[in-house]
Amino acid sequence: MSLFGLGSRNSKTFRPKKSAPSGSKGAQLQKHIDATLGSGNLREAVKLPPGEDINEWLAVNTVDFFNQVNILYGTLTEFCTPSNCPTMTAGPKYEYRWADGVTIKKPIEVSAPKYVEYLMDWIESQLDDETIFPQKIGAPFPNNFGDVVKTIFKRLFRVYAHIYHSHFQKIVSLKEEAHLNTCFKHFVLFTWEFRLIDKAELAPLQDLVESIVQL
Repeated sequence: MSLFGLGSRNSKTFRPKKSAPSGSKGAQLQKHIDATLGSGNLREAVKLPPGEDINEWLAVNTVDFFNQVNILYGTLTEFCTPSNCPTMTAGPKYEYRWADGVTIKKPIEVSAPKYVEYLMDWIESQLDDETIFPQKIGAPFPNNFGDVVKTIFKRLFRVYAHIYHSHFQKIVSLKEEAHLNTCFKHFVLFTWEFRLIDKAELAPLQDLVESIVQL
């Protein structure tokens, strides 16, 4: 099954791609991302382009990484089921519980697919909120924008951690491991460049992360 083929996906976890914030320099920055990624140099691709606004850069990349994780997880929805993955784990030592601070204030234990469903719903609600991710040219970003972005990336990392610990053999059998590894390398280099995830949060994939940033 091709990563970008239709496959049998759960529509609640695999969503249509989000577009870059349109009213910002989103489309222009997206072209820059596509061009630099095409060069194959991921370390250069993650750097803030000269003269660009850091929040604009974080915003367009947040959408991009949301789409990447969305597509990757979408290939696994027939394997990542409540019976196969009754809790959201990253190996035997790490379990993630869900809370969004609004509708679910106290962290609850849910299956991995339910966690990812909650997560994607939550991220979409952030991306669609124009007071957080402005769509209009010149509209200001909120003061807590950096904190929102950090929370999004911290939680997206958990999906990667679950995929690597629970579904890597399935990814290999689908011959998608090279794509997964490239997406994760891009993700790690970006979060490292802008210090978006605390080191302690990276512990479930510490060896892999260290090998990426030291290359």
